[in-house]
Amino acid sequence: MFVPVPVQALRRTLGDPARVARCVPGLQQDADASAGPLAGRLKIRAGGHTITYRGALRLTPLTGGDAAYGVSVAGEGAEARGGGSAKLALTVRLTERDGGTAIVFAGTVSGDGRLLDLDPEAALSTAHRLLDRFAQQLVTESLAEDGDEAAGHEREGAGDGPGEPVAGTEAVVAAEEQAVGEAVEQAIEEAAEEADTSRADAAASAGEAPAGKEPPDEASVFDTPVPPSGLDPVAGIEFTVPDGPPAEAAHARRTMIGRSAEEVDHAPPRGRYAPVPSPDSSGAGATLRWVAPAAALALASAVVVGRALRRRR
Repeated sequence: MFVPVPVQALRRTLGDPARVARCVPGLQQDADASAGPLAGRLKIRAGGHTITYRGALRLTPLTGGDAAYGVSVAGEGAEARGGGSAKLALTVRLTERDGGTAIVFAGTVSGDGRLLDLDPEAALSTAHRLLDRFAQQLVTESLAEDGDEAAGHEREGAGDGPGEPVAGTEAVVAAEEQAVGEAVEQAIEEAAEEADTSRADAAASAGEAPAGKEPPDEASVFDTPVPPSGLDPVAGIEFTVPDGPPAEAAHARRTMIGRSAEEVDHAPPRGRYAPVPSPDSSGAGATLRWVAPAAALALASAVVVGRALRRRR
């Protein structure tokens, strides 16, 4: 991997454990300062799984000239949840090139537990991603240091005359913007990991709960008493119920008591609930009034005519 940063700046960064700790993605340092800046918890996300290790990293400079500088990184960690563990042996070599530095990574990882459950391709992809992010943070940290030193030299020589623009300022700004973007991405990933962890904890606690015990019922919105509205015109009016039933109800009760149960069940209703005759019944009665006499007259005429005919014969 080639980076446009001088090899001396990268060497100074790798020689400071506190600055290296800021370059390790997913590292949460311990609150105890005596444990060292490279001790704490390291979260690794691979293949949809999140594994958290507790341990420490150790840096050991490798012998070599200015053209080839190296650092050996050794680390051990145990799973925060589970009995697994992992060991890391990594070598970082810096080789000076025209206009920058070539960074070469070589190492191995061994362990047991949840690490063995990962797919080999997913584990390799995760390792490449972690190394890429480490190299990006290493470049950002080195450029930030060079920018601070250049700013200090510019302040020292400000009284001599108009200063010239410091070389590498644009690179520092670009590196800072890239660092902000990476910090946002890391925060999003950590939030997603925390959500997965909390969801797993909730599922585990729900599974360990006794089967016969049900969670308490939550208060329903519909059970909350609603106070009367101040805009209701009849809110302050009190409605009183009479002590005795009305006269109509008493009369109906006495009538039903005086009649048998069969009469009450089968007698047609009377009064306001009595059946109303259909409006066509009056027209049918009026028609029958003139149709019946006409029919009787026709029948009598037929009888008279019949008798007259028999007499002629």
